Amino acid sequence: MRSALPLGAKIVLMTVIALFGATGKTGRRVLRRALDQGLTVRALVRDPSNLTGSAPGLTVIHGDILDASAVDEAVAGADVVLSLFGQVKGSPPSLQTDGTALIVAAMKRHGVTRIVTLSGGGLPAPRDRPGVPDKIIRFLLKTLSGHVLEDAQGHRAVLEASGLDWTVVRGPRLTEKPGTGSYRVGWVGVNASTQISRDDLADFILTQIDDRTFSGQLPFVSA
Repeated sequence: MRSALPLGAKIVLMTVIALFGATGKTGRRVLRRALDQGLTVRALVRDPSNLTGSAPGLTVIHGDILDASAVDEAVAGADVVLSLFGQVKGSPPSLQTDGTALIVAAMKRHGVTRIVTLSGGGLPAPRDRPGVPDKIIRFLLKTLSGHVLEDAQGHRAVLEASGLDWTVVRGPRLTEKPGTGSYRVGWVGVNASTQISRDDLADFILTQIDDRTFSGQLPFVSA
């Protein structure tokens, strides 16, 4: 069982985050926590009005994840990338793959090496040991949302070929329950449950800015 960062704790080795997906349900939580910890955030958003108010340390960049110049502007000057965007209704089928490719290209231009992305448990990893319920869920995902799973696999392939220091954080069913301050980090079917609060997931994502335990891996985080 891992604990979230203590209240008031700060990440000190890397202070400037390029954040993609800041207006999503998990992204908003990551953004709030990062700013509360005194980090500087460069957030790329399609609609700045979806981020209410302003805060010291926050730079909002208006643009789309498929706009190479906007992505480049967000990454410029960053120490780490947190890429939390994904498929929504009406998204291009290869949104995450293509967006990740643009992010990786910008990172290489600006000398940024660390990237943490977000995906679901349907994306397989070598150390997974899925049980029957997990296999059923993956079958349903492949059947009902095959393009989303293919896109997640495509984004992973981009990362694997990038030569960068990457981690793909995976989660099960995400809930709106308040965070408990602790969570398990394992693999599908190994030291894992079927849900996690977005609060606790956001806490774990922020630990991965400096923690290299899961570099080049796909940890599964659950309650």
